[in-house]
This record gives sequence, structure tokens and C-alpha cells, in this order.
Amino acid sequence: MKKTNFVCQQCGASYAKWMGQCANCQTWNSLIEQIQEETSKKSIVEKGKLSGKKLPFIKLGSVIHNDEKIRLKTGLTDLDMVLGGGILLGSVSLLAGQPGIGKSTLLMQVCAEVAKQQAVLYVSGEESAGQVKLRAERLGTEAEKLNFATSTSGNDIAKTIATGEFKLVIVDSIQTLTLDEISSAPGTVSQVTNCGNLIIRVAKATNTAVVIVGHVTKEGTLAGPKILEHLVDVVLNFEGDRYGGFKTVRAIKNRFGSTNEVAIFEMYGDGLRVVENPSASLLAERANTDGSIVLATMEGNRPILVEIQALATPTNFGYPKRTTSGFDLNRLNLLIAVIERRTKLKLNNKDIFINVVGGLKINDSAGDLAICLAIASAVAKRKLDDKYVVFGEVGLGGEIRSVSRHNQRITEAKKLGFTHAIAAPATIRDKFVIPVRDLRETLIKYVR
Repeated sequence: MKKTNFVCQQCGASYAKWMGQCANCQTWNSLIEQIQEETSKKSIVEKGKLSGKKLPFIKLGSVIHNDEKIRLKTGLTDLDMVLGGGILLGSVSLLAGQPGIGKSTLLMQVCAEVAKQQAVLYVSGEESAGQVKLRAERLGTEAEKLNFATSTSGNDIAKTIATGEFKLVIVDSIQTLTLDEISSAPGTVSQVTNCGNLIIRVAKATNTAVVIVGHVTKEGTLAGPKILEHLVDVVLNFEGDRYGGFKTVRAIKNRFGSTNEVAIFEMYGDGLRVVENPSASLLAERANTDGSIVLATMEGNRPILVEIQALATPTNFGYPKRTTSGFDLNRLNLLIAVIERRTKLKLNNKDIFINVVGGLKINDSAGDLAICLAIASAVAKRKLDDKYVVFGEVGLGGEIRSVSRHNQRITEAKKLGFTHAIAAPATIRDKFVIPVRDLRETLIKYVR
């Protein structure tokens, strides 16, 4: 009779019996029962020491390559920029995103473009050929040039890649794959890790570009073991509102390019389109009301103007509610504490709601001042001048600190007709900037 153990799906820790919480990573309900593989008395370390052989090696100076020729263009200029110039042959990329965000649509558009010049294979473990063909027809792609296969076998997919017939292979998704040698269910730590390892190995051996689709948890992190992100060459995060608004693709890991670039898309009936001027699109329908502030933020290396909305209402149940969309809730609570302590503005009897227009997620510390001004504006019911743009970091002492890329933010604001920026003083003086140093004085002056 084979023994069973319980393996954490987050960190891979193994236990002899089930527990509600993993003692290693503190995650609840992450232990899954798996059949323990039989091992010989001789340790794996001893076996490896005896079976190893000397590696062949070469001088790096003798390696000749042309980066432009070994990259596959996706047909989406911003996505190519995020990837560092295109999809590199022999690379393995991981595309993660929420269900329904548009991962399959994006990859179908990439396949259609690459298929014009190179052989492409789309492997799906979730959809039938008929479903994929309907999507291809909706996007207006030439389905005749696309190769499609349905499989959940990691062994079969690896064997197909090993033939070297295809320059690009899409695997949708890694959570559906299994290896014949492993008895655990699809999506478990052992299956995801070993399937990923096998696919990466054959992709490198045949110089085939592989894009793996990965699902995310409700917290927004990649489902399955964290080690998968370490194994692949590129990790792309697909973010945005699945029901509308802008969608962003950013590289959180890229061995062949920068991680400071971001691609911004908008979904249409015929697929995803690159947003050429996101600032103008985000502010096109803005109505200057109380609680509305224009923030000059950075998405990678690109300056973007986005509207921050705040709503403050009386608390009905004694405990104030804080809700955010597109902004970190913990950061919001910190800023509210700073406002109450340093400006004497009473918010303990107010429900506060924050919304970043367009479905964007703000991770820039320069958004602190805009959030504070939006909250104060909503509470005081006073509008800020619609020709003012705001950016700056707020410290715990209520001081306003300068942020990076000062000039780029100002240049973008000037392009869209803004006359002044409320920000911390910078090293380079510009009459466009109204310098502010203290949060209390700023709120008194502009939203009292």
C-alpha cells in the first residue's frame, strides 16, 4: 500500500497529516493529499554524484548572435517594447492574469501575427478546437495558418516541442497539465513544477519560444508554486478590469529586457488595441467635481495623467468603511491616519471610497498627495481648479516629498493643457510647479 502525504500548494512543504494551516508559509487550506513516491534506500544525492559527467564548455567570446533576427515580432508595438524587442527564440515566458481578462485574446493576436512568417502551435487544455476557431474568426485572423492541438499531457507537449517544427508554442494553461510519472492531480505543486521544468528544458534544446499561460488567485498572485516564476525567463502580468476600462501588461521579470516598461490596451470587438494616448483617453469624460483630482503618475517609463476620485459619506454603523479600487487599501489607511493626526481633519465618522478611473492600479508613491487632496476635497465639498495636476509623496510627519521623473510628469501635463502642478519642490525650478512642503498647509490653502 502506497503512503500518502499532504503537500502545501504555496510553498511545497510536506506533512504526514492534514492541517488547516501550513506551518511553513502560514497559508490556510493549502494542503493537498498526494501519493508519496517510492524511493530506494540509496539517497538521491548519492545517485546524482555517481551518474554525473563533465560538462562541455565554450568561450563566451566565440558566441555570435544577432538579437534582432532571433526575436519574433508580436504585431503590438508596446508589447514588443515590454518584452525587450519581441519574443526571443528559446525563451519561456509566463503570462499571468485573472480569468476573463483577455489572455487568450492577446495570445491569439500574437499567434496570428507570428504565423505570417513562422510556424506556430497553440495548445489548449481548456478549450476545444471549435471554441478557439470562433475566437480567431471574431478577431479576423487567418485560421488556416494557425496550428492547434488539444492536450493536457505535459509529456506529449514536450515531445511536440522537441520536434523543432514550430518557432512559437502557446500552452494554455500550465495548471491543466499533468505528467504520466506523477500521480497527483493537475495544478498541484509537483505537477506544475515538473511540467514547467520539462517544457523549459525542451524549449532551450530546440531554440523554440514558448509562452505559458498561468492563472492567478483572488489575491492577484500566480496560482501554484512560486518556483515557476523563477524557472521561466519572462513573467508578464496582465492587469485591469475584466468588465471594461484599460488593461495593462507589465513585465515583473525579464532576463532579456527592462522591467520598467508597460503596455496599455483597450478591448474592442475585434480584439485588444494599443492605447496611443492613455492620458487623453483617461481624462476625456472627466467632470470636475469635489473629490476629483488629476494625478501625474508613471507607468513604467511612461508618464500618465489619471483621475483620482474620492467619496466621503457619514458612517451609519459606528465603524468607518474604507474601500479602494486601483489603490492599495493599506496605503489608504496609512494616509487617512496621517491626515487625521497632522491636519486635524476628522475622518473617523466618514466612510471613504477611492476610485482610480480607467481600471488602472496605482503603485506609484507620487499618488499619496493626490489621494489626500481628493479625500479633503470630498469632505469639504470644494473643487480643485481643473487646470491643476498633483503629484507627491506624503510622509508620516505630514511632509510632502519629491518623487522621481519630475520633468516627465510636468511635460505630460503641459501637453494636455494643464497650467500648474501642485508638487514638492524639485532641484530644477519650473514656474509650472506650485511648491508645497506640508500637508496641513496644502489642504488649508486649496480645499478648506
